[in-house]
Amino acid sequence: MKKVGLILGSASDMPVAEKAIAVLRELEIPFELHVYSAHRTPDEAKTFSESARERGFGAIICAAGMAAHLAGAVAANTTLPVIGIPVRGGALDGLDALLSTVEMPTGIPVATVAINGAGNAALLAAEILSVSDETVAAKLKAHRAAQREKVLAASREAEAKYNGEAD
Repeated sequence: MKKVGLILGSASDMPVAEKAIAVLRELEIPFELHVYSAHRTPDEAKTFSESARERGFGAIICAAGMAAHLAGAVAANTTLPVIGIPVRGGALDGLDALLSTVEMPTGIPVATVAINGAGNAALLAAEILSVSDETVAAKLKAHRAAQREKVLAASREAEAKYNGEAD
């Protein structure tokens, strides 16, 4: 099974990344986490990106806030799919990170999820892996079925509590 790279621009991004880690663990997808800054450790980020395919990665998730150049810097050095998580913070509360991540030049795409959308980033990485891995596809199908049942259970609970009550 291919693994997912999870690169944080700063250790302070860990609370957001933990949501992705939880999903990857739930789906039993192996991952490797590093803290590499596009600006403070560009050589390490580049080395990771350039060698990721040969090291068995199938997708890379990058979480960064503020200027958020990490996903683009990683994408510039690999042909693997890169998913950017803009992290909330700074004067613009994550909008700067969102725009820095989503506005990539033609030729270097970065898939981008919502601000702090680490859970969806992990699910998107799993969907990418599922294209060539039926085990991951089956786990995603089971995950969606569990989500469906959770919503239906909440609906039944709300219906039982509120439907039929007199105004």
